[in-house]
Amino acid sequence: MNRQMAKTFALAAFALAVVPGTWRAQALDAKTPYPSMAPLDQYLMPDRNAEIALARTAAPDSISHDAKVLVLGRHGYETAVEGTNGFVCVVERSWTAGIDDPDFWNPKLRAPICFNPPAARSYLPLVIRKTDLILAGRSKDQMSADIGTGLDKKELPTPETGSMCYMLSKQQYLSDAVVHWHPHLMFFVPLTDATAWGANVQGSPVIAASDPLDRLTIFIIPVGQWSDGTAAPTDAH
Repeated sequence: MNRQMAKTFALAAFALAVVPGTWRAQALDAKTPYPSMAPLDQYLMPDRNAEIALARTAAPDSISHDAKVLVLGRHGYETAVEGTNGFVCVVERSWTAGIDDPDFWNPKLRAPICFNPPAARSYLPLVIRKTDLILAGRSKDQMSADIGTGLDKKELPTPETGSMCYMLSKQQYLSDAVVHWHPHLMFFVPLTDATAWGANVQGSPVIAASDPLDRLTIFIIPVGQWSDGTAAPTDAH
């Protein structure tokens, strides 16, 4: 796997992370094709059932079938299906990206993701808070300030031990640069040294990026199959 692509993915697709080095500087200097928020309808999926189905493609049916499913409404995420196994599946939009990410306002982004119970309790609230703020008309700077205050006041939790998610959807659109990328798992931990996982070194399958705004480190592990069990191309994009 190309390591630069992995770094680009970590910032551009989830942007829950800040990748050290020159790529970030280039991203800041580049003229973004999405300088501001598009009309809200471009981020919404008009077919509620289609969004439920897309969210469930994040994980194997044995997990997503009994998961709670959220869909995006005009004022935030809404419960569309009640679950029974503690997992929560949702389609993330572009504003979960890093604050300086060129795809932050990209209305094409659709990132199906299925959180396990610890992540649903301790990471999903961050996604929901960001979404509520953006849909309420807050700027990126205002959103960042609110997230910082929420973490300072412990209104937003830190990641619980064992927090992880599945992102195995063939239909994911993660950024204009990497599009589908690879099926993968993500693990959320409080800010930590990536070397503790052997991440970001030659030959390691583990990719790590840390985000000072969200005060966490994400470890990303690509896997070889999509959620439907079919093999994923090694050059998925």
